Amino acid sequence: MFRNIIKELKTAGVGMGLTLKHLFATKKRRVMDTVKSDNYFEQQGKGTNTIQYPSQELPVPEVGRYQLFVEIDDCIVCDLCAKVCPVDCIEIDSIKSPDLIGLTSDGSPKRLYAAKFDIDMAKCMYCGLCTIVCPTECITMTSEYDVSVQELDLLTYQFSDMPAEVADEKRRIFEEAQAAKQAAKLAALKKKEEGL
Repeated sequence: MFRNIIKELKTAGVGMGLTLKHLFATKKRRVMDTVKSDNYFEQQGKGTNTIQYPSQELPVPEVGRYQLFVEIDDCIVCDLCAKVCPVDCIEIDSIKSPDLIGLTSDGSPKRLYAAKFDIDMAKCMYCGLCTIVCPTECITMTSEYDVSVQELDLLTYQFSDMPAEVADEKRRIFEEAQAAKQAAKLAALKKKEEGL
């Protein structure tokens, strides 16, 4: 009986010693290194086991998948990102233009307006497929990972800032151009029939 009590006291002493060792080790702040650094695995046993967020942050890997960003000026509104998205978190509303709008930074012609380009990051599964299929590489994943918000609606990012009135005007202009084109075709066809 006394042997068991002594054994239990020794076990409790070993446990308390380990607890005190970790308690005093937390006064040292652990250096956050990337896995590529030479002393990464040597640092694991030193200092506190948790990082002191937000004053201390984990290094972000170069190939990490985090927040999506769209450079809307380089977007040709091809809709490939929305089509490939497995969870339908990208919503695009495009408006055709009768003329060339401009060029992207890589020289691709733009013929569509982006009336709406929304990404719901609450639905996003961070697969990165949208960044792969983008022909102009305008949709990218940033290194920003802390996107805590108060309301779920705040996770829907709107990259197009076209007002509804402007979108309606652009649609009207395109419809008028299409109607004029159709009328010109009919007139040319009628002229051809009269010439026969």
